[in-house]
Amino acid sequence: MTEAENSGTAPTRAGFVAIIGAPNVGKSTLLNRLVGTKVSIVSPKVQTTRRRIIGITIEGPCQILFVDTPGIFAPKRRLESAMVKAASVGITDADLVLLLLDARKGIDANARLAIEQLRRERRPAFLVVNKIDAVPPERALPLIKEANEAYPFEATWIVSALNGDGCADLLRAVAKRLPEGPWLFPEDQLSDLSDRALAAEITREQIFLQLHQELPYSVTVETEGWAEAPDGSEVRIDQTIYVLRESQKPILIGRRGQQLKAIGEAARRELEKILEKRVHLFLFVKVRENWLDDPERYREMGLDFER
Repeated sequence: MTEAENSGTAPTRAGFVAIIGAPNVGKSTLLNRLVGTKVSIVSPKVQTTRRRIIGITIEGPCQILFVDTPGIFAPKRRLESAMVKAASVGITDADLVLLLLDARKGIDANARLAIEQLRRERRPAFLVVNKIDAVPPERALPLIKEANEAYPFEATWIVSALNGDGCADLLRAVAKRLPEGPWLFPEDQLSDLSDRALAAEITREQIFLQLHQELPYSVTVETEGWAEAPDGSEVRIDQTIYVLRESQKPILIGRRGQQLKAIGEAARRELEKILEKRVHLFLFVKVRENWLDDPERYREMGLDFER
């Protein structure tokens, strides 16, 4: 339903909804499920999400701006501190917060940090227990009780972000909870990420999925070229994958370039589904020493650089 179609009926609503929680509890999977398309990358590794990403969806007269935040944990490095700060800002700016818990992990140390963060900000919040299909009900009930004793959640929702169970009901409840007001983005916009930034994220996702060492955490991807055909049917994308040390390049490239080729092929297929056009993806690997201490790299990721 568009704003015009809604004219004269229910008032329009709009608001920001931050999805927070410990690393790897399914925040990005839930965001993609609620928006109805892929706007945030997903991998089994923790700390995949580095920046705040807004996914936008319409539910009746309401435009919901879901904010996927980096996981909350005890940071040890500058990049990790910037990620946790981004999560904190997401809470502060939100009209509503969804605290996501993994039903299998319960309230572990990182989940407690997330609850503490929420307690400091005192924002209205729903408790969302994810991966409920992976545990028996008798394990979920004590978790729900403990969480609601730790914070006054307005409601509790039990979902499976992976298969969609409970997500439609959650979406309707969120829409009803947001304030009246005009929509904040065009009705056909799905994310605040540009296509160039999303393409870089998709390639980084494949690096996370295909490399099993610590290397993904030392990698950043930048889209440096974007040229569309005049009829819009295809696009050439040039990206550079930056690593910290020369010794890391062979891991990414692989023997006779096979690893880099596999990453590129998988990223290209994913991008063609998202962009709905033919994609020609060209990847290059370069060394950029100390990029983790470069303020410009943090600005590109939408993170604050703290000296």
